[in-house]
Amino acid sequence: MLWIGIAIVIGTFWLIYKNYEARLVLFLSGILMTIVGVFVAGSSVGFGQAIDAFVKQLTNPGLVPTYTTVMGFGYVMSYTKCSDHLVNALVRPLAKVPMLVIPGAVIITWFLNIVLPSAVGIAAAVGVLLIPALIALGVPPVMAGAAVFLGTWGSVASPGLMFNPQVADLAFKAGEISSPDAMIVIMAEFFPALCGAVIAAIILAFLAVAMKEGVGSRKFSEDITKKADCSLKVNYLYALIPILPLFLLVIASKQVGWLPTKIFTVPCCMLIGTGIGLIVGVVNKLKAGDISKKFCRGCGDAFCDVALLIGAAAVFASGMKSIGLTGALVDAMKGSQSIAMISAAVGPWLMAIVCGSGNAAALAFNEVITPHAADFGMTVVQLGAVAQVAAGLGRTISPVAGGVIVIASIAGVNPIDICKRTFIPVCAALVVFTVGMYLF
Repeated sequence: MLWIGIAIVIGTFWLIYKNYEARLVLFLSGILMTIVGVFVAGSSVGFGQAIDAFVKQLTNPGLVPTYTTVMGFGYVMSYTKCSDHLVNALVRPLAKVPMLVIPGAVIITWFLNIVLPSAVGIAAAVGVLLIPALIALGVPPVMAGAAVFLGTWGSVASPGLMFNPQVADLAFKAGEISSPDAMIVIMAEFFPALCGAVIAAIILAFLAVAMKEGVGSRKFSEDITKKADCSLKVNYLYALIPILPLFLLVIASKQVGWLPTKIFTVPCCMLIGTGIGLIVGVVNKLKAGDISKKFCRGCGDAFCDVALLIGAAAVFASGMKSIGLTGALVDAMKGSQSIAMISAAVGPWLMAIVCGSGNAAALAFNEVITPHAADFGMTVVQLGAVAQVAAGLGRTISPVAGGVIVIASIAGVNPIDICKRTFIPVCAALVVFTVGMYLF
């Protein structure tokens, strides 16, 4: 049974690598393992449990309102151009400090990705401004693209990323935390992640010097610099609106406690930000109904892209349990804490490199292994955070990731050449983050 289960799992991720629909592949693989488990091995974990796991994720009160309202808010910020004001406000000052241009580009993109937690979206929003600006300063297009791409894993510290609410929910069920609050997970992982981002940015800056691809090394291309839209007059009040929900969440967290945590939840803060965005849009002669439609579309896309993926991953995890693979993996990891620690980082990381998205691997790992963290001498927050951040970092060196394809088209370079430059910084960031999460 174990070898059959392993073969199905390998086949599942091979199909995902081949760009077959991840939700369908995970769901059918879970059902297939359940069939084998029930009719061949006589498992007590059957179809009822698999379907229940699927439905629970679609109606999960701790998860669904979080990522739907975050994405709805993001759609409103894009439609009202508040996100454009924020990007311009942060990007333009870089040109005045040449020495900080490359590491600054990484860190700015990283922080913006927390506020707008879409790797492809932030790659497009920041890339269209920052890449031409870097090229105009003499940075070769490939290094300019690498600087932006290296910052597209900042979403790991966003309350809107599916994994943070998921890990918080698992930690709550395990009795580690008093409420399924994603901000608890974010607070635990933020400093190690920030350290990893800073180290990665510094290493990329050194690589730029070593490869003679720093500021002033090349003459800029006028064709590429024309892609930058510098006509927008930055309104700094509008630029603050995308940051407002995150600010409210931080000051309402238990660690800060300036606002009541039970009231200022992620959905509440996102709705406050959306309401202010609605006012801004109306002031700028946008129709309130159209803004409302954008919010609803964002919520719908989030349910389609995130809720159904998490539900399919739950069916996949149920199938692994039915066929006996979950128990075997847990028993193997119990024999060595170091195996569990390494698996949490390396597994999702490699899968993300291959697939261009670590979502399926990280979700499956968190569903199957993370709940057993105490058996390995770790916490659910530690194990779950490492898995999801490793997946984000793996995507940042994948030549088939959506973000790098967008960036490469803006810069006019090969995606593989960009990934060659982000590889060493990403590896360093993975080590720094993983060690930080396990030791501190």
